[in-house]
Amino acid sequence: MSGVLYASKKELSEMIRRTYVLFEGEFNDIHNSNKDKRVEGVDKTPAQMLAYQLGWMNLVMDWERNEQMGLECHMPAPGYKWNQLGPLNESFYEKYSGYTLEELRSLFQETEQQWQNWIDSLSEEELFVQGMRQWTGTKPGWAMVKWIQINSVAPFKSFRTRIRKWKKGQLTAMDVRNGEI
Repeated sequence: MSGVLYASKKELSEMIRRTYVLFEGEFNDIHNSNKDKRVEGVDKTPAQMLAYQLGWMNLVMDWERNEQMGLECHMPAPGYKWNQLGPLNESFYEKYSGYTLEELRSLFQETEQQWQNWIDSLSEEELFVQGMRQWTGTKPGWAMVKWIQINSVAPFKSFRTRIRKWKKGQLTAMDVRNGEI
C-alpha cells in the first residue's frame, strides 16, 4: 500500500469522522439568516459549502451504486465533463438552495453516516488496491481511498478554514456597520 494516505480502513474512517465533526461544528453559531451571505475573500457561502459536500459525497456514492448495479457510470455526472466542475458545483448550490441551514446540516449528518456505512461495507482490498472498481479508473495512485479522501477529509479541512474565515469576515462586517472599526 505504498503512497497510501491511511494504513487501514479504521484509520480512514476515524479521520473522516474527526474532520467532519470539526467542520460541521463550525456552523453551530451561524444563524439561518446568514446562510447565503457572502464575505469578502471567501468564495462560498455557508450554504454553498454544505451543498458542495452533499453534492460530491452523494455523487461518489452514486458512482459506486451504479457500478454495483451494472449501470453505466457517468463521471463526473450525467451531462457534465471533468472540465465543467464549476457548473456542476453550481447545480449542487441550486439543488440545495431552498433548504434552511438546519436542514442542510441534518442532511450533511445523514450523508456523512451513509458515507461511513459505505466505507464500513468495503474491504481493505476494495479501498486500497487500484482497479477494484471501474469508476476509480486506471491512473496509478487513484484507488478508492483517494477518491474518498478528496471528497471528504480534504474538503472538510479546507472548508473548515473557509468557514472560520467567513465567520471572521462576518464579524468584521458587523463591526464596520456598528461603527466599531
